[in-house]
Amino acid sequence: MRFKYLMIIVLSFSVLISACGGKKEDETKDTDVRVIEMGQINWAENIAVSNMWKVILEDKGYEVNFNVLDIGTTMAALANNELDVGLEVWLPVQDANYLEQYKEEIHFSDETWYDNAKVGLVVPSYVEEVNSIEDLNDYQALFESVIVGFDPGAGTMEVTEDLIAAYDLHYELLPSSEPAMVTEIKEAIDQGDPIVAPLWSPHRIFSEVDLKYLEDPKEVYGGVEKIHHATRHGFAEDFPEVDRWLKNWKMDDDQIGALMSYVADADDPIEGAKQWVEENEDTINEWLD
Repeated sequence: MRFKYLMIIVLSFSVLISACGGKKEDETKDTDVRVIEMGQINWAENIAVSNMWKVILEDKGYEVNFNVLDIGTTMAALANNELDVGLEVWLPVQDANYLEQYKEEIHFSDETWYDNAKVGLVVPSYVEEVNSIEDLNDYQALFESVIVGFDPGAGTMEVTEDLIAAYDLHYELLPSSEPAMVTEIKEAIDQGDPIVAPLWSPHRIFSEVDLKYLEDPKEVYGGVEKIHHATRHGFAEDFPEVDRWLKNWKMDDDQIGALMSYVADADDPIEGAKQWVEENEDTINEWLD
């Protein structure tokens, strides 16, 4: 009988221990994981900075999920609270339509992270006879009346359509993707052929091939563009320190150029971003101040 009672006590104690152990495991699972849903656009500079921020934020204990979308879908997702942050909005010209459309639904930062952006039509530098957009109609045959474009719906593509109308260009703007457009530019230059395409700075291609911007007398593309970030409403309250860090973020030509090169040259973009982050701790600490 005493043995039976002893077994009951032991079993009860075992159940108690198991229950306590289970509760501790549940508490661990309930720990609040700070997850940020970030939009990523398949543009060289966007891939570079989104991977950079993933490295920085995950080092600080956040989890960052990429959502690979085009710019239009990114804006719609921010407006619908399906994304937390998008890192690239070009103003005052390129993405002005998105600012107008979503100014009530999205927080567009007043702060900028890059202040020397430029957009325009480019041709290889060896195309000496064409130096202005106004020259293009005189050389339709040379370019086969085609402007090689990238993502349909991108602000720059829409502005390029406006430019075709403003200059009465007898050209067709062919959409594709940024990688496809860059490949076409490089292949044309390898063969010494003419090509005209919309491009922007910062972009790694300018360090790889010799291109020139065509003059834009009507300033359809605008002058100097600045790059902002955008967040869903409520982001600043949910992630106050990240909101502050993003507002402190600032990069110059050398920094963004080096980051894009590291990311592009790495087998995995995140590894290139990690290398750049490790080599620029002082700069990053200023953002995280």
